[in-house]
Formats: sequence, structure tokens, C-alpha cells
Amino acid sequence: MKSGPQTIEKILFMENITHRAGFVNLIGNPNVGKSTLMNRLVGESLSIITAKAQTTRHRIKGIVNGEDFQIVYSDLPGILTPAYKMQEMMMRFVNESLKDADVVLYLVECGETQYKAEIIEKLNALEIPIILVINKIDKASAEQIASTRKHWQQLLPKSEVVEISARDDQNIPVLVDKIKEKLPFSPPYFPKDELTDRPTRFFVSEIIREKLLLLYKKEIPYSVEVVVDSFKEEEDLIRIGTILYVERDTQKAIIIGSKGSAIKRLGTEARTAIEEFLGKHIYLDISVKVLKDWRNNDLLMKRFGYNESD
Repeated sequence: MKSGPQTIEKILFMENITHRAGFVNLIGNPNVGKSTLMNRLVGESLSIITAKAQTTRHRIKGIVNGEDFQIVYSDLPGILTPAYKMQEMMMRFVNESLKDADVVLYLVECGETQYKAEIIEKLNALEIPIILVINKIDKASAEQIASTRKHWQQLLPKSEVVEISARDDQNIPVLVDKIKEKLPFSPPYFPKDELTDRPTRFFVSEIIREKLLLLYKKEIPYSVEVVVDSFKEEEDLIRIGTILYVERDTQKAIIIGSKGSAIKRLGTEARTAIEEFLGKHIYLDISVKVLKDWRNNDLLMKRFGYNESD
């Protein structure tokens, strides 16, 4: 939810009514490019990107500041029909995002026609700007783009359309300009030097989860929760202890691999990526533990942050 600007900022704002600030939430079906677009808009790799669907589990905020604006972007899980409690919590993030947004970016892939009627109904009931973002136009013909535009404009008649390719930055400046002009006049909600409201531990866990998605097949990555158990900074080194929670003993065996080969590769690739992200040498310890059916356990959902208001 939004947090109110500080009193001193309100005073400064009264002297500078040209400043705009607001919350811009990205929603859409799985694998339409929300995380790629989020990273383009923020200019940093905050959201993990893989070819697999449902890579985003939590609501991730990225903050972009200019002299006369502040945009707080939120990358959200893809819209889906929940199969277990964890996905129910993920969809709660999506529904909550429609309540606290100043601008909604509804992202679709060029050629995509599937939608959830409930979400479309809620979007049409909103009294805030909606920008329909048609992504991946670099792979589409003019006819496909026109057909996609017509289909979605019929569903979201109040929306304004911007056609982009998040992968190669096509029309991203146009989209940013549209966002800025739709933001309300407001002082900033966060200090101007902040990039995100998420702690470092969160991004460490996301990097490890990205490697899980890339290195393991089928259901394995979706059955794993990554928890950063310890984070100790020394002069020339950061020691990070992590636990991978899985649902079954068979999943634990697959993650570890024959004679530990799979988890060793995971650790090597994750450590390299974390060192690049933090700019410091890392000692990374990864252990694997079994928590039976954790994705359907309310207490564990709370422990892992899926039912917190963020």
C-alpha cells in the first residue's frame, strides 16, 4: 500500500507543484515479458527473467527518479488460475495492485488473445489511467499488431495503447513519456536515492531462484523456496547461508544430484551472479531441507512472505 510523504516533503512540494510521483503496476498473463519490461524501465535487473512462465512470485518494486518525478514500478506475478495456496497468495498481490495503483500497465504479447474476465472487469471499473502495452512487436507483422490492438481495445476501451519490444528497447521512451504525463502531482514517496524497497537478501534469494529455473526441469524449480538464512559482511567477503526448502525427498535428491554435482553447479553459477550483483567476493553455502507440502501451508506461506501486505 502507499505510504504518505514526509511532512518536510509536503512543505517542499507546496513550493514546487510541478513534481509528479506515483505507483505504476505491471500486470498481465505469465511469460508476456513483464519482468523484462520492468528491468528496462528501472535500468537494473531487479526481476528474474527466464523462458519459463510464473518466474515472478512476489511483488517487486523498482523506483525511478528524475528531477521532477518519481515512478514506483511494481512487477507482479502473472495472472493464472491458482492450483495451490502459494498461487492464491500470488494472485492476491495482483488484485491488491489494482487498488493502490496510480497507473496500470496491462501487458500483452502480440498475437495473444487469452484473458481472465474477472481481471478485465476490474480494470474497466478503475478510475485511473490504464496503458495497454503490446509487447514483442519485433517478432510480429503489421497485420498481427493491428489485430492484437483491435482485440484488446474492445476489451479495454478506456485504455491507451503503446506498442513496444521490451527486449530491444523499441518504443520504451514513448511508454515512459506516457507514464510520466499520467502521474499525479505529488512529492516523492521514497528518498530520491533509493532503487527499490526490497532488502539485499531478497535479491540474493531471487538470483538463486533464477538459477534453479534455468538449471532444473519440470516442476522442480516451482517446488523450491529459497531462504537466505544468514548474511555476514566482512572486510573483503560476504558470507551467505541459504536453505532450499522442497516438498519431497525425491526433489531434494534431484537438486543435490549424483555425488553433489547438481548443487555444486547451482552454487557456482549463483555465486558468480551474486558477486556481480553485489560487487564483492561471496562465500555461498546452500543446504536443502524437506518441508512437506509447503505450498499449501498457511503458516509457511506467512513465514515465506506470501501473505504479507507489500
